[in-house]
Amino acid sequence: MHPPSSPARQWRVSPALPATKLAAALGLVALGLLLATGDPVQWVLALAAAVGLVGWAVRDLIAPVRLAVDADGITVWGYAGRRHLPWDVVEAITVDRRTRFGLSGETLEIDAGETLHLLGRADLGTSPTEVAESLRAARP
Repeated sequence: MHPPSSPARQWRVSPALPATKLAAALGLVALGLLLATGDPVQWVLALAAAVGLVGWAVRDLIAPVRLAVDADGITVWGYAGRRHLPWDVVEAITVDRRTRFGLSGETLEIDAGETLHLLGRADLGTSPTEVAESLRAARP
């Protein structure tokens, strides 16, 4: 796998998302302090959830780009690093639409044979349908 040339287009996490996660972490710590009257279990649970949210937010701040496309192929960033997918390994680019609990959601699916990469609106900062159209248009 080689790194991509300069990306023609990138999709990244919205800057509001890590800020929201950090604010929620602070809220959990405050709530834990308020409600943990003599019971350390509530405080520990609130702190553990806050630490998880902070870790998730830090990842969004350190590596905000989740997807890039150029003439050579698609680059996907995940928790373990990035992976470049040349166009000849990309078998399909689809959008999965599902409705759960009255809410509809879309997921971009990039099928690269042995691997399947799934990205949602929060990862891309825009509609997965728009991203799929851009990826298909960039494909030679």
